[in-house]
Amino acid sequence: MSWKRGLLAALAVCALLGGPAGCGSGDGPGRGERVSASPVGTLLDGTDEGGRHYREVDRKNGPEVAIEVLPDPRGGWDVHLSVRHFRFSPAGAGARAVAGRGVARLYVDGRAVAMLRTARHHLAGDLVPRGTHHVTARLYADDRTVWAVRGKPVESTADITASVSPPTHGAAATRTPAGASAYRAVRRGAPATAPGAAPVAARTAPP
Repeated sequence: MSWKRGLLAALAVCALLGGPAGCGSGDGPGRGERVSASPVGTLLDGTDEGGRHYREVDRKNGPEVAIEVLPDPRGGWDVHLSVRHFRFSPAGAGARAVAGRGVARLYVDGRAVAMLRTARHHLAGDLVPRGTHHVTARLYADDRTVWAVRGKPVESTADITASVSPPTHGAAATRTPAGASAYRAVRRGAPATAPGAAPVAARTAPP
C-alpha cells in the first residue's frame, strides 16, 4: 500500500504545479512561448474600432506618421505618407510586434478602406463623394496591435473636400472633381496646404 500512497502524493504535487506541465511532460515551455506577449512596449486596455489593443511605446523613439492627400488629375486622390522611426513590413511578415515596424491602415470617415505596406496609395474617387471627408493613416504592428504614444494611437488625419461627386463611368471618369481641395496634416509643426488648393480644416493626433 505504500506505493499507492506515494503515487497519490506525486499526483497531488503535479496538480499543484499546474497539471502535466509540472510533471516533466515537456510541453510546458512550448505553451509558455506560444502565449507569451511581445517584449516591445506595453499592451493597453484601449482598442481601435476593430478591437485591436494599443501597444504603448516611448515617445522618444516611437513611430510617427504624417499624411498628405492630393487630387489626382486622372481621378481619385493620391495619398502620401511620411513616416519616422517606422518601416513598412513586407507581405508575409510574422505576426509579432517588432519595434518600429508594421503596416498602416487607411480610414475614410472612420471606415477602413485599405491596409498599406508602402508610403503611397491611390484612393478611388467613389470613396470620396461630394463634401468634406476625414482621411486617417494609423500605424499598426505586425500582430495588428496599434502603435500608441501616451495612450493615443499613432495616426495623422487630413480633411479633403470634393465639391462635385466624381463620375463613376464613361470617359469623364478620368476627370478630377471640380473644386477639389486637399490638405496635408503634419504631426509636428503647422500643416501646409497643397499648392493651388483652397485650405480646409485639418486635424492631427500628436502623441
